[in-house]
Amino acid sequence: MTRFALIFIVSLVLSYQLRAQSAFADACVGTWTGTMHIYSKGTLKDSVPVRLTVTVAEPRKAWAWKTEYLSSKMPVVKDYTLRLKDAAKHEYVTDEGDGVVLADYLFGNKLYSVFETQGIVLTSTYELLGDRLIFEVTSGKKQPEPSQGVTNYSVDNLQRVVFKKNS
Repeated sequence: MTRFALIFIVSLVLSYQLRAQSAFADACVGTWTGTMHIYSKGTLKDSVPVRLTVTVAEPRKAWAWKTEYLSSKMPVVKDYTLRLKDAAKHEYVTDEGDGVVLADYLFGNKLYSVFETQGIVLTSTYELLGDRLIFEVTSGKKQPEPSQGVTNYSVDNLQRVVFKKNS
């Protein structure tokens, strides 16, 4: 095999990997709306309309991820950037700004992030199902009593939105 042919094949494989990994984020491009349901200890406590706008910031590498919580009492806007970190490892990062960067991992059509802040463990997911994008965040704390080498964490809170893509 000539050197040129080998370089061509390697470039083709790498390009395919990058396209496949960016496909999830590219499929999220658009405006999505839904209602966030906020639960504590299994009980619905509140709900708020939410709009998610995803745009391409840098083709196949970065996407602007803007979430607007449309509360009449306390509106909030979260402007983040989702970046493809490593296509071969299915790794992304969410850049929240101010030096806060969260690690994200893509499995099929679902993006996962698990992190801890101020003693609270959070799990965040985005799952793309056709014209629906499901966003969930759970939070809890480390449980005091270990069990045969296993550390348990509570799931005290859940925030969940089933977004529908606007046409």
